[in-house]
Amino acid sequence: MTYHGSVTPGGPAEVRELAHLIITKLAVSEMANNVYLLRCRLTDEQVLIDAADDAPAILSMVGEDGLARIVTTHKHWDHHRALPDVVAATGAETIAGEADAAELPVPVDRTVTDGDRIAVGRAELEVMHLVGHTPGSIALLYDDPNGTPHLFTGDSLFPGGVGKTWSEEDFGTLVDDVEHKVFDRLPDETWFYPGHGDDSTLGAERPQLGEWRRRGW
Repeated sequence: MTYHGSVTPGGPAEVRELAHLIITKLAVSEMANNVYLLRCRLTDEQVLIDAADDAPAILSMVGEDGLARIVTTHKHWDHHRALPDVVAATGAETIAGEADAAELPVPVDRTVTDGDRIAVGRAELEVMHLVGHTPGSIALLYDDPNGTPHLFTGDSLFPGGVGKTWSEEDFGTLVDDVEHKVFDRLPDETWFYPGHGDDSTLGAERPQLGEWRRRGW
């Protein structure tokens, strides 16, 4: 089945099979949060991004092979409502950005920031710290050695703009980080997976960067 990245709460997950990694995308909750399960094809180790809600659905997606770790992209409640239940059921290691970790509903085993690496079996995610939506928001880059980069952006980048901010200073910090750490570094074919809604590519969004700055959101 062709992956298109469009999912709805209560509907089926979408699965994308890369050379070394399988990405499963599920939408949960009344806020249509995206949950991502990454599975290494060589070792079958699994890592979850944002246990947002609906622990039974998440655990069904994880299946009998278990969960090595859960990464929370930021501290906002809608992205970690199922975290305590999923941790209790799986014993997974918990990971979050340094500046947000203290506000999660479970103890965080490992805090991360720019340049840190998170294993998914033999695959690897690189942490990008994107300040503005929250102080400790992170994105996760899988630079596929056999294809294009894949970026999980939480609520820092969406099709059509950066994530919500609550001051001009926060907006400036976020749009600067997104432009310099993401757009200046990664190619147009980079596919990104946001915390809500459909996916996009950096090439589709790049022409709008100037407009995002001008409008201030």
